[in-house]
Amino acid sequence: MTIKLGVVMDPIQSIKVKHDSTFAMLLEAQQRGWSIFYIEQKDLFLQDGVARAQMRPLQVQDDVAKWFELGEQENQPLQELDVILMRKDPPVDASYIYTTQILELAEKAGVLVTNKPQSLRDFNEKLFISWFPQCCAPTLVTCSAQQMKEFIQEHKEVIVKPLHGMGGVSIFRLKEGDANINVVIELLTKNGKQLLQVQRYIPEIKDGDKRILLIDGKPVAKALARLATGDEFRANMAVGGRGIGAELSKRDYWICEQIGPLLKKNGLLFAGIDVIGDYLTEINITSPTCIRELDAIFSLNISAQLLDCIETKLTNK
Repeated sequence: MTIKLGVVMDPIQSIKVKHDSTFAMLLEAQQRGWSIFYIEQKDLFLQDGVARAQMRPLQVQDDVAKWFELGEQENQPLQELDVILMRKDPPVDASYIYTTQILELAEKAGVLVTNKPQSLRDFNEKLFISWFPQCCAPTLVTCSAQQMKEFIQEHKEVIVKPLHGMGGVSIFRLKEGDANINVVIELLTKNGKQLLQVQRYIPEIKDGDKRILLIDGKPVAKALARLATGDEFRANMAVGGRGIGAELSKRDYWICEQIGPLLKKNGLLFAGIDVIGDYLTEINITSPTCIRELDAIFSLNISAQLLDCIETKLTNK
């Protein structure tokens, strides 16, 4: 039986082919003979309680000059698909939430949706680490300027993040006595109305921000250490960080053992955690990346591991 795969993603014409993890998954699916159907968020809709989409057959090839070809658009119920990859990048805004609700109706009709729509709503990628305080550096989530100032005074140097961001956008490094503390707090909390996250600065960032991928709660055996370049303190690839291969330490495996069972329980089949030194800093569940970089460095096929897992779940349904 040919598996019918739907993929909900950002516009495919805009992706960076050599770095896009979703594209790696699609290449592997096509290699297996799966039928692939391309869906953008705007293509999803409900009609009489049935989740549907204006979907298009998709063919892909690993060529930076011409990496995709789309067929004619088809109005189809999502329940005609076997599996849907939800790979839309943040922000997790109102449109994103509505998308997960539509996909949940498809899931109810028997489609395997990964990651699980309800869990994408339930777990914020920044807040999620608070389920595992034993793995984290001191962390504060608040909209109180006074609490933040007291935290900075205690820990001397901190990283401040908005809860809805990705790719290192709007992340600040602040030290005690910094003249910009007030303005950063005002900006990110919208004058005390919006929560943000403050973490003690981890100096081991100089050795890299390690991305570890987990499939059904189990870590991939290799990691990508992302290093900041120049005078930039952020190591995110989206802001110019460079990646080098890294082995998982005993502490990394221990962190994965803490997190893995909850990921598996909540249908978060593909996740990417960020670890700096000995500390978990983020749990990425919307559209984790770094497959192509890890595959290239270590001659892996992480997408094959993921699709093997999907095939097993489809067989056991």
